[in-house]
Amino acid sequence: MIRYTISVVDDEETIRDGLELILSEEYDIFSFADAESFLSDLKNSVPDLVLMDIGLPAMNGIDALNIIKKKIPDLPVIMITAFEDINMVIQSMKKGAFDFILKPMNPDILEMTIKKALSSIALRKEVKILQKKYLKDNQPCFIGKSKHIEDVMDFINMVAKSPDTPIMIMGETGTGKELIAKAIHARSPVFQGPFIAVNCSAFPDELIESELFGYEEGAFSGAKKQGKKGVIEEADNGTLFLDEVADLSLAGQAKLLRFLESGEFYKVGGTTQYKVNVRLVSATNKNLEELIDQERFRKDLFFRLCVVKAKIPSLNERRDDILPLAKYFLVEFNKKFNKNLMHISKEAKNTLLTHEFTGNVRELKNIIERACLISGNDILAKSDLGIHQTSHDIEASNSDRLEDHSFSIPDQGIHLKKILEHIEKKYMGHALRLTKENESKAARLLNMNHHTFRYKWKKLNIKK
Repeated sequence: MIRYTISVVDDEETIRDGLELILSEEYDIFSFADAESFLSDLKNSVPDLVLMDIGLPAMNGIDALNIIKKKIPDLPVIMITAFEDINMVIQSMKKGAFDFILKPMNPDILEMTIKKALSSIALRKEVKILQKKYLKDNQPCFIGKSKHIEDVMDFINMVAKSPDTPIMIMGETGTGKELIAKAIHARSPVFQGPFIAVNCSAFPDELIESELFGYEEGAFSGAKKQGKKGVIEEADNGTLFLDEVADLSLAGQAKLLRFLESGEFYKVGGTTQYKVNVRLVSATNKNLEELIDQERFRKDLFFRLCVVKAKIPSLNERRDDILPLAKYFLVEFNKKFNKNLMHISKEAKNTLLTHEFTGNVRELKNIIERACLISGNDILAKSDLGIHQTSHDIEASNSDRLEDHSFSIPDQGIHLKKILEHIEKKYMGHALRLTKENESKAARLLNMNHHTFRYKWKKLNIKK
């Protein structure tokens, strides 16, 4: 069991002795008669919690709180005050005090306030352990503990060693593809160079070429007089991340291929040849092989971009990471909204663990942000999440629907495998129609892995 340390700062010896008597059985107590001696000791030893009187001699508690918060912003400070100093209490809360206790102190309220503060510390410590393990040297990466995310980490560390090998990252929207690209860049030999990200779907076909390669003065109507560098040139000696690369037009794909083959390019409207040294990382949430079959993506560009490729798991595939991520985001939004949410309730945890995250980590982050913003309690409740129906509810509903059917087996028996295949075929075909033949969405409707769905679709010869 963790034994926390508490520093008591009060000029009244009777209060210091009384607090030590009440608290020393459960906590390690260190007492100080003035703010100056405590702040001097703080340089060498940081407690888990501070109980500090506002009306201290020389330096008062408000001034001491200012210094503490500048040095150690996360250190919780509970102010002790008389009722007549309530205006100073308001000041201290605005300056970051965790809470306050009025004299004479009620032991029950004292204990409750201390436990409340220490609970917030426990959550922060848990997140810091995750950060230490997964955010080494402040490099961007995933929070989690699942085998899936460990495999992604191994992949990052392996491919980052090369300074220029093209990498393709595949995964659903919201899985953190750009985060992975940044992690690769941060661990690569070109980590000191720029990391430039561009969303290929954000630019119309007529502008993507000038965005990638830049343009010369007067290249087209509306062009800047001095011309403009493209993102490829901006990323020289660094990493260029092309998100949603599947949305490039065929003309844009041809020009990108030409650059990948030679490392050279011309700006729009220019005749000068430029050469850069760029590590290209691409990402897509679409099936490039399907797009190649449909002649919407160049096969030769596919092989150029996919020298190394990785599939990033969806949040539904790495459910062990849901609660660590939720706690990580809770600490982040506690700071943003100046809240002190210390726990996620059991019901809220169960709701998160059974929810089908179609938006992946991004959806989870948005759910926790909203919940933290609207919650008026110390504990994040199920009602704060705004999740009205979970996949468990849907599954239970589907089970009830099956129970409504009457089943009979004739004397000659049945061919169960064929019946199950017929049911699968019926539901998969219906899911495809509902999603306008979008395989990924159809698979999610049936809570199936996309690759499993595609395999069964071909095996059962399901018509779109």
